[in-house]
Amino acid sequence: MSLSIARQSVEELGGRSSVLARQRRDHAELDRLMHLYEAKDLPLPERQELLKDIVQLTFSHAFAEETVLWPALRRLAPDGEELTSRVEEEHQQINDLVAAIDSIHPGGARHDQLVAAAFALIRQDIRDEEDELLPRLQEAVGHDAARLRRLGAAWDTVWRTAPTRAHPAVPRRPPGNALAAVPLSPFDRARDLLSHTPGRRRAVIAALAAAAVCLTAAAFRRKR
Repeated sequence: MSLSIARQSVEELGGRSSVLARQRRDHAELDRLMHLYEAKDLPLPERQELLKDIVQLTFSHAFAEETVLWPALRRLAPDGEELTSRVEEEHQQINDLVAAIDSIHPGGARHDQLVAAAFALIRQDIRDEEDELLPRLQEAVGHDAARLRRLGAAWDTVWRTAPTRAHPAVPRRPPGNALAAVPLSPFDRARDLLSHTPGRRRAVIAALAAAAVCLTAAAFRRKR
C-alpha cells in the first residue's frame, strides 16, 4: 500500500514545487483556517472573514485538481476513473453546501450546521486525497520529481486563475469546467476584491456580469 503524502518528507514528494507538496500546503492551510473558524471566542465578523478565506481556497484548489491532476490520474492509473469520480462527488457536495450557506444569514443554528457539514466534507476530501489519490498519482509517475514539478507548475497556473466561489452547476471535468471558468474566474475574483467596498460593489458587479455574458457567448461561438 502506498504511503500517505501526509507522512512523507518534502524531498520524497519531489521538492517544494512538486504538485504533491503544493497540494499538502493547501491542505494544511485549510486545516489551520478551519480550526481558527471553530475557535469559540471569535466574534462573528472575524469568523465570516475566515469563512470567505476558506471558501476561496477550497474552490481554487479543487478547480486546479479537477483541471490538472485528476485527468492525469485517469490517464496514468488503471483505477483513476473510480478514484477521481468519488472525489469529484465530494467536490460537488461541498459546492452544494457552500451555495446553501451563502443563501442564509450567518450566525444562526442552520448556518452553523451547514458550515460544520462542509468542513467535515473538506476534511474527508483531504484524507482521501492524501491517503489514496495523490499516492496513486505519485506511483503512476514513478516518483519522477521533474514530472511532479511540471504538474505543479500547471496546477499553480490554474490555481491562480480559478473560480473562488460555489458554482454547483459547473461541470467537474474539462473541457466544460475550463469553458465555464472563462467568465466565472474574473467575476468571482472581482467580487472578492470588492467585498469591502459596498458603495461601489453593485455597479461594478453589474458591469462584470454583463462582461461575463459576452465572454460566455464568445466562448460558445468559438467552440462551434
